[in-house]
Amino acid sequence: MQINTPDWVKNAVFYQIFPDRFACHPHPSIPSQVNWEAWHAPPTFQGYKGGNLWGIIDRLDYLADLGITALYLTPIFQSACNHRYHTHDYYQVDPILGGNEALTDLLTAAHKRHIKVVLDGVFNHASRGFFFFNDILENGPHSPWVDWFRIEGWPVAAYQGSKPANYVGWSGNRALPQFNHDHPDVREYIMQIAEYWIKQGVDGWRLDVPNEIEVPGFWQEFRDRVKGINSEAYIVGEIWDNAQPWLQGDQFDGVMNYQFRQATIAFTAGDRVDVAYTTQPAYAPYPALDASDYQQRIQDLLTWYPWDIQLTQLNLLSSHDTARLLSMVHLDYSTIELATLLLLTFPGAPCIYYGDEVGLPGGIDPDCRRSFPEEADWHLPLQTIHKQLIQIRHQHAALRTGQYQVLLATDEAYVFSRSLAEEVMIVAINTSTKSSSLTIDLSPLSPSIAKLDSIYGTPNVLAINTNTATVELSARQGSIMIASFE
Repeated sequence: MQINTPDWVKNAVFYQIFPDRFACHPHPSIPSQVNWEAWHAPPTFQGYKGGNLWGIIDRLDYLADLGITALYLTPIFQSACNHRYHTHDYYQVDPILGGNEALTDLLTAAHKRHIKVVLDGVFNHASRGFFFFNDILENGPHSPWVDWFRIEGWPVAAYQGSKPANYVGWSGNRALPQFNHDHPDVREYIMQIAEYWIKQGVDGWRLDVPNEIEVPGFWQEFRDRVKGINSEAYIVGEIWDNAQPWLQGDQFDGVMNYQFRQATIAFTAGDRVDVAYTTQPAYAPYPALDASDYQQRIQDLLTWYPWDIQLTQLNLLSSHDTARLLSMVHLDYSTIELATLLLLTFPGAPCIYYGDEVGLPGGIDPDCRRSFPEEADWHLPLQTIHKQLIQIRHQHAALRTGQYQVLLATDEAYVFSRSLAEEVMIVAINTSTKSSSLTIDLSPLSPSIAKLDSIYGTPNVLAINTNTATVELSARQGSIMIASFE
């Protein structure tokens, strides 16, 4: 099968936004008499901060200056929860966020700055407030939509926790009634939603728990219909484990690369990881990995999927479903720098979780969904690191689409190359608390390298010959070097 993935994703740097928490704008379309939670008060499961799409528009210049070229927005459709994974109406942007008008303006403003916009598609389940399910609550077995959901008995108890729900909810949650995807009308309804927003100018879909929709051919049809409108639309799934069944070129272009995240944190953080922040949901950025273990994890990951799929993976270090890395490693900024360096030099599209670039902390949900901080509270050195690494990635095609080859993986030293045509970049990482002298095998690279110039970090190149280079790195330091040939 010929695999076609969107070229723009291979060159993109994403920024994930939780719309209720990123930025507020007092637009006339936003309800004004609302009791919002205080912006900087600790977030709660049910409270709203009042962030909206107009606020995102206000910050597009900031994002463009950072080097961001694509946005991934967690759900924006009408809902009765701050995260909006409980969809009420798939055709209406939540009025609190500004409604459909605000999305139209956001798309226009983002595209003017050459920034793509990807929406979150929650198609496995809806909510108790979704019109078709609400009709079932009102009319019981007489509802014309009774077969759209997995009803198991009567009466349906959507709110009475002491009684059986009598219908299937996602993960047993009666607030999230699960669609009956075997029903042809349900299937067509979801396909039309996907098509509608692509026609409105949205650049792709991030799919929530898509592995739970097991109807044969469902995601193949989804891909065909979305790509039939825009062949460059991005389709990325939320799958935490090995995603090979979905990444053969006929379903998704990539997945949220939690496997990269887990291995990279385990290597760069070592024993700094706070295990209490790793249990909800379950994932494994621990125990610590040394360089050889990290190499094995990365090599395994790079063999799972075809290369064109590797280049359109969505790579990340934090998300709305995890504790933020800064809190997870007890504010160890050297870990953040090393992990971000690996993120920005790995095949696939790097994704920055809003606020990570300015040092926003956060524990387990809902704490990982704090509001974006005031400028006075930004960690400016961390922001500078992000800007520098993003700029370097944009400047060097080898770091975006070049081949990945490990040159050294011993103890706490990890070195790899990214090569594209005559451009060869060498990335070196020292996770040790002591400086290290690294002898790097250059023999896999050709032609012979005569010189290594640092474009990030301050390595000391002690010697270089036909087959090896000796480079000294300070404790907990990383570097990007560009090769010159004889």
